Amino acid sequence: MQAKDLAQLAEQFGSPLYVYDAAKIQSQYQRLTKAFSKVEKLRINYAMKALSNVAILELLREMGSCLDAVSIQEVQLGLHAGYSPDQIFFTPNGVSLEEIEEVAEMGVQINIDNLSILEQFGTKYPNVPVCIRINPHVMAGGNTNISVGHIDSKFGISIHQLPHLLRIVENTKMHIVGIHMHTGSDILDIEVFLYAAEILFDVAKNFKELEFLDFGSGFKVPYKKDDIETDIEELGKKLSKRFNSFCAEYGKDLTLIFEPGKFLVSEAGYFLAKVNVVKQTTSTVFAGIDSGFNHLIRPMFYGSQHHIENISNPKGKERFYSVVGYICETDTFANNRRIAEINEGDILSFRNAGAYCFSMSSNYNSRYKPAEVVWLNGQGHLIRARETFEDLLKNQISLPVETAVV
Repeated sequence: MQAKDLAQLAEQFGSPLYVYDAAKIQSQYQRLTKAFSKVEKLRINYAMKALSNVAILELLREMGSCLDAVSIQEVQLGLHAGYSPDQIFFTPNGVSLEEIEEVAEMGVQINIDNLSILEQFGTKYPNVPVCIRINPHVMAGGNTNISVGHIDSKFGISIHQLPHLLRIVENTKMHIVGIHMHTGSDILDIEVFLYAAEILFDVAKNFKELEFLDFGSGFKVPYKKDDIETDIEELGKKLSKRFNSFCAEYGKDLTLIFEPGKFLVSEAGYFLAKVNVVKQTTSTVFAGIDSGFNHLIRPMFYGSQHHIENISNPKGKERFYSVVGYICETDTFANNRRIAEINEGDILSFRNAGAYCFSMSSNYNSRYKPAEVVWLNGQGHLIRARETFEDLLKNQISLPVETAVV
């Protein structure tokens, strides 16, 4: 998308505003499927926790994507968006047996990541096919908060617990149809991914009824000009060859599954915010915007970088600014960042705002969540209305007058 298109959308729908470029989502989806075109059976399960707006789910369904859900509410959203139960994969962590049972009754494929629930579920429902999430004990990811395959992670069943896992399967006679792993996000070194894949293959040899292997995702996308990213094409070439070789050894063409979230939607997203004030101090020039970490928390939570452009003055002389929000705690998006000269009233655009941005937003400070727009065929379509004061009050209940403290 061009700056003039974003500026027009900010004027039309107001700010702050999330904008998603449908064409970019489609090109990322096609890039991934092309990279693994040598695999006979490939399935993409979009990790909907990245961005779960129903309109985005519908767009991805039209592209051929399935879904990866981590809560029963995400499963329900997927069904609402037109996905059939067999197109949804449920990969929760630390949820109750009751939630897993309820999802299984919907006909959705479940993925279990701990021995306790596996034994309980297998005892009650030995005929329901199950996928198992293993922890390969491989440290991968760009931040400790998003590295989930290491030895101290709460995710997955440790590969060192394989004898216990096999005993449960033997005792319950349950049917294991898939093995799954996810090592972390922002993976740069594909050799680490391939190393973890070998662990998955070794585990898979212990199960004779497999239908698929799920390699998770975690592909890194670029956050700035000339930034490094996961080489999807190289990974596709190497992993496809090894996967096909394993299928030959196994004696069956299995389905290769990936669960991309950020890879599909991150670069498609833009967050637009208006500059309320330009504040000069003794050492810093602050650009204070009409938003905060209530709308975009990733820079504060993960230390992530979002490229910031002044789309109101894209060719202006660059100066150094610290871009901050209006929240009452430290609320800094960028420190001493070079940005085209900013004036009060200008619109700033934050790149890579498609993944884990709106979905992690909140009503902190009793602020409204922003609107969402999808840019499709050269036109902006509102896909979520901006919240109002009535939305803040919707589920709140006042105490009866007679119970008031005197």
